[in-house]
Amino acid sequence: MRFSLYAHAERFADETPWDQLYDELVELVQIAEAGGFRAFWVGEHYGMTFAAAPNPLTFLAHIAARTKTIRLVTGNIVAPFWHPVRLASEAALTDVLSGGRLELGIARGAYQFEFDRLLGGLDAMAGGSLMRELVPVVQALWAGDVAHDGEHWSFPATTSVPAPTQTGGIPIWIAARDPASHDFAVANGCHVCCTPLARDDQEVADLVSKFQTACSAHPERPRPQLMMLRHFWCAAADDEIADGARAIKDWYAYFERWIRNDGAARSGHVPLLTDDELAGKPIYDLAAVAANNLVGTPATLIRRLRHYEELGIDEVSLWIDNGRPHAQKRAILQRFIDEVAPAFA
Repeated sequence: MRFSLYAHAERFADETPWDQLYDELVELVQIAEAGGFRAFWVGEHYGMTFAAAPNPLTFLAHIAARTKTIRLVTGNIVAPFWHPVRLASEAALTDVLSGGRLELGIARGAYQFEFDRLLGGLDAMAGGSLMRELVPVVQALWAGDVAHDGEHWSFPATTSVPAPTQTGGIPIWIAARDPASHDFAVANGCHVCCTPLARDDQEVADLVSKFQTACSAHPERPRPQLMMLRHFWCAAADDEIADGARAIKDWYAYFERWIRNDGAARSGHVPLLTDDELAGKPIYDLAAVAANNLVGTPATLIRRLRHYEELGIDEVSLWIDNGRPHAQKRAILQRFIDEVAPAFA
């Protein structure tokens, strides 16, 4: 099994300089590269300081100049926000500038807050239709001239300029939860990335089962890779586990507030939900947060990850967003590299 790092710049205090946040994120990526991680993933979000990542291609080009070997992945491009010609060309440019290290994760989108501002209130749940149209068109643009007349986009014959460095085009990952998304990914020669969010390992097993079903339905396609994204906290001792669970619970208190899209946002911030407001969801009990996410000592994480390996997961991406200071993030990442990763070398 391989490991990757998943992170955004998190800004909870307005006095923290933006350049400091992005410099700290670069340092985490460099630590991951030195620790043998396969890839770094960064998402695409707008207007939300807890996940400050507009246009991940820009940031990955910045990272490319400061790293040498680590793969650079958009996790994920929000398909409805992009025109196919623009995405194909800008992704190809990033691939060239990174020496052929780019991989393109693509999703339908999740936050109605963003759709209300970028797409005039289009229902975020309708984003899947745009994603399914976008992906094969982008693949075709990398291969040569293509004209397109679809439901969402139409344009005369054109091609991606520049062309990607990687032979055959840039690898694509599809963010999948429902069976149809898994099937679409495999049928179109794409890898699959999943997240159970805060749910337990039964959700992980269910996602793996959907992936395996899709693979079985398309024997004409080589088996793609499966990535599972999970929040993590590598504790030095048992008495630090509660602190890690609290950090991740607080992150979800912000996440759930953004999902509500209730008009509470001011200058990119929302007030996090209180423990009482989260009490109706047992997955946010501190003990459940620790048990469901990758939270624990190195021995516990090795045991949990062995189970994921047995399920057939190819890559686990460690989600380090947790609202805590950079020094704590750096410490838990380095501890994972030193005490967990060697068990899977």
